[in-house]
Amino acid sequence: MTAPDLTLLTPLLERYNGRSRDALLPLLHDAQALYGWLPREVQEAISRTLRVPLADIHGVVEFYTMFYNEPTAKQVIRVCTDVACQLAGAGNVAAAIENELGLAHGETSADGRITYEHAPCLGMCEHAPCALHGERPAGDLTLDSVGAFLASEYPEPAPKIYGESRLKLHRAGQIDPGSLPDYLNSDGYSGLRQAMQHTPEEIIQIMQDSRIVGRGGAMFPTGLKWKFTRGTPGSPAEKHIIANADESEPGTFKDRGLMENDPFQLVEALTLAAYAIGAENGWIFIRGEYPRARRRLETAVQQARQAGYLGQNILGHDGFNFDIEVRAGAGAYICGEETALFEAIEGKRGFPRIKPPFPTTHGLFQQPTCINNVETLAAALAVFRYGLDNWLSYGTEESTGTKWFCLSGHVAQPGLYELPFGVTVRELIEMGGGVKDGRSIQAVLLGGAAGVFIGPDKLDAPLTYEGAKANNFPLGSGVVMVIDDQTDMRQVLYDLAHFFAHESCGKCFPCQLGTQRQLEILERVAHNGGPRPGDKMALEDIGFAMTNTSLCGLGQTAGTAVLSAIQLWPELVTSNP
Repeated sequence: MTAPDLTLLTPLLERYNGRSRDALLPLLHDAQALYGWLPREVQEAISRTLRVPLADIHGVVEFYTMFYNEPTAKQVIRVCTDVACQLAGAGNVAAAIENELGLAHGETSADGRITYEHAPCLGMCEHAPCALHGERPAGDLTLDSVGAFLASEYPEPAPKIYGESRLKLHRAGQIDPGSLPDYLNSDGYSGLRQAMQHTPEEIIQIMQDSRIVGRGGAMFPTGLKWKFTRGTPGSPAEKHIIANADESEPGTFKDRGLMENDPFQLVEALTLAAYAIGAENGWIFIRGEYPRARRRLETAVQQARQAGYLGQNILGHDGFNFDIEVRAGAGAYICGEETALFEAIEGKRGFPRIKPPFPTTHGLFQQPTCINNVETLAAALAVFRYGLDNWLSYGTEESTGTKWFCLSGHVAQPGLYELPFGVTVRELIEMGGGVKDGRSIQAVLLGGAAGVFIGPDKLDAPLTYEGAKANNFPLGSGVVMVIDDQTDMRQVLYDLAHFFAHESCGKCFPCQLGTQRQLEILERVAHNGGPRPGDKMALEDIGFAMTNTSLCGLGQTAGTAVLSAIQLWPELVTSNP
């Protein structure tokens, strides 16, 4: 194998010279862009530049699926083969692409020009089947569009956004996402200006009165999180506010809609949170499979900085200094877990930490940190843009304001719907045009891959936190995935199990072994002979063990959807007498 030309790397290393380990992921991304992969000699040079042990460099490269330590083309084609895309016929589209390229998963063309891969959820579920051609997204792929896709002539999809009460997505599709003047001309920064008429303590009290809870699925009260972080000893230079934009769960695509269509809103919302908690350091951690959203966020941050909306004495408030860094992940669902995300920013493998201590006291770099989902931050900004009373007029007493719902699967009009809390599952599906081709509903997956299946008997359940609790399903990230009566549910369960087995980080045995064993059983059930006596009990035991003994939320919920399905439809994993 020819040794890499390290002279290409010299200017890059000079730019990173003097940086610490937290620069590792950006440097690996930049180096891989030069070579298409990360040869040993390149890793050694990076090790010397950042003074990080070479063994640690190898560990990071091998952990993240979008980094390569074997020869790989600079142009990688990734075809999504997860649940929502499979329901839309991704298998046939992938087969057509493989036939056209003459490549199987993980292979590189003889001329070294293209590498082909199957990918976990790419976060474009409303455009299923979807794919990435390098950094160019494509959606709603068909067999007839494969040629145009491979030639990079297929149009890039725009987020499909619907809803009448769009308090947070009101600008989507109405402004140029790359223009700060457009943003300012549509009430941009009015929410921050309104908020900064209050003291930070008053802002936090308003947030507590708004009753906003985490929109990423954890549902922790946002006002309390801000209060705890502000109350932790430490100077603003020692505190951090992070936007968790690493949505990587099958069926979830809500945050992408804001980041691609209205990126300045996230910058403004993060600045508001920083003012409230007293932090100078802002981070947006975005998944590596969102190249377009990342570019637009980087542009928004740069323009905001140049215009004085980031930096020193923001909006004329002496001593309020704040800036943001956009940090890209590299293909690891586990980094959506807050402590694993900290590890990734710090230049390590994305292993979750044991809690306590909690992030509000010991977060990023072991300093006080507040981490919020993208939608949570947008909701906080909306409270100040529209006023608390107006915000509380939407939704219900326990579930205030609006929620983003990710409607996908066998519906006529999949997309991102911003609606007041309280709409029922049935009403949302009807807003989406109902089930395609006049078919009936077999199941609905609520909350995401880590969620719960319901049957047609629960379609009138309200999509509120209290309604979800009463009906034993999670709202999670707002996923509502419709599955028609012609679908093989065993295949759906296999796809879910495959996702979690692929994404388990391996730090704790219950998740590492449990997800693999769950996949083995469901692979046999779906593809290799069908169920055997004892499969249902085995899956229940595995699910119980993962739920109660796994270290983080991935393992604790990796069996949730499967357990709900085999409770509703035990025949799926029960052998015939």
